[in-house]
This record gives sequence, structure tokens and C-alpha cells, in this order.
Amino acid sequence: MSSPTLVNVEALAKRYGDATVFDGVNFTLSEGEFVCIIGHSGCGKTTILNVLAGLEQASSGHVFMANREVVGPGLERGVVFQGHALMPWLTVRQNIAFAVRSKWPEWSRAQVDAQVVKYVELVGLAAHLDKKPSQLSGGMKQRVGIARAFAIEPRMLLLDEPFGALDALTRGTIQDELLKICAATKQTVFMITHDVDEAILLADRILLMANGPQARIAEIVVNTMSRDRQRATLHHDPQYYPIRNHLVDFLVERSATLSHGRAPEHPPEVRPGLPQPAEVISFDTHPAIHRSTA
Repeated sequence: MSSPTLVNVEALAKRYGDATVFDGVNFTLSEGEFVCIIGHSGCGKTTILNVLAGLEQASSGHVFMANREVVGPGLERGVVFQGHALMPWLTVRQNIAFAVRSKWPEWSRAQVDAQVVKYVELVGLAAHLDKKPSQLSGGMKQRVGIARAFAIEPRMLLLDEPFGALDALTRGTIQDELLKICAATKQTVFMITHDVDEAILLADRILLMANGPQARIAEIVVNTMSRDRQRATLHHDPQYYPIRNHLVDFLVERSATLSHGRAPEHPPEVRPGLPQPAEVISFDTHPAIHRSTA
């Protein structure tokens, strides 16, 4: 049985004067689904995330979450940016407690602290609760940012390349922790990444954006690999290389030709004057490609 839809993004567009960054962006997120979006710089990925977060207004279109339109920031959405954005004068405990008290101002000090400890333990930083950010490594700071976002128990978590500045080993460790937390909490996640392997590891679906201007979501790749996949054994799955090759081919070759006004390689039926719908691409175990339109 499929999960209910949590988020609907309808006909989203962003323009600056006469320049259209993206246009006709449509997608959904189901409860508990992990969705990654990939595309070249300038196609508007971060703007889309900021609109979902309520931090920026689209030029046209709508975002609905749980059937209510998103018109500003809210504590039902947690955001983690590439920079950790911790308050340097506060300890780990105090940084996360600040967010928890914002969500539950009526909670006692003991309740707040229990919530803080719970999520700090989940990211493996219990021994560093009372340290300030200056005493932590970059990877530790990012874990604190993730713990803070999870601690307010948002219905949707928004991640803007949160591991982009980290070394490969640290990134892999945090990816594993993120997978564990999401599995335990059934968290809905929307994440920007430039890392193809990261998207394959984490995402249930991968949204591929054509280049700007007039960028659009050209393809939606359904990740049909087992949901309990692990980073160490990912490349042994027979679907891994077909999916990876398809993503790389899109980024290197096809993304530049699939903006609005340019014909897709496998064009769906399109009514004149309407945006081209995204292709939905799924790989089975053989692995053939199944195409449809969203």
C-alpha cells in the first residue's frame, strides 16, 4: 500500500525580470519518502528548496503540505544547509535545546534535555554535549545541525547539500547515520546533492533537472534497489550501474538539451502551450528501463 502524499508542488516557476530560472516544476513527496534532486548549478535547486522551506517566494505556482499552502517558515519543516549554522556561543546541548524550546515552549527543562540527549545520541555525539562548536570538527558540527533538525520532529526535512564540504570518509559515516535515523523515524526528506552515489544510496526517487534558463524537472528516476541497501555493498547490486550510468549520462549529455522549448529524447504526448511533463524512469532487476510520464 502506497504512503499518503504529504507535499504537492504545482506549476512552480521563478523569474528575475525577464530571466526565467525554472518553470513548470511539478512533483510530490509521500509520507516517509526520501527524494533527492540533482542538476547543474544555476538550474534553481536551492530556490526550490527555499520555497519548500518558506524562506523564499516563487514567482508563480504553489506548494501544499498536508493540504495547506506553504507561505512562510514553519516548525513542521526542518532545514539543514551546507554550513552548520550553529550559534558559536552556545554548547551542543544549548544549540539543540534552543530549537526544541521553540517547538515546545511549554516543556520543562527536563523534557527539553531528554529530547536533546535522544537526538545527540542518534548522531553519535553524546560525549560532546557540552562542547562549543569551536571544539568540534566540521563533520561533528554538521551532525549537530542534523540532530537539531530532527529534534523538532519535523514532518519534512530539507537538506541543501549538507555533506558537500566534508571529506569522503566523514560524509559516508553521516550518510549511514542519516539512513538509520530516517528508517527509525520514517522521516520525509527532500535533499539537494551533486553526488550521484549519494543520491542512489539515500533516495527512493531522484529528480533530474535540466539546465537553466527555463530549467525543469525532465526525468524522475525511481530507485528500485532494496531499501535496506548499504554503502559498502551498493556496487554489488545488479541495478546499481544501470542507474548510475543513466544519472551520469543525464548530467553529462542530456541535461543541456531538455529545458523547456527543447525536445526530450523520448518525448511524451504534450499539449501545445503546456510544460513538458517529466519522464518517470524505473529499472528492474534485468535491468530494462520502463518509461512513463509524471
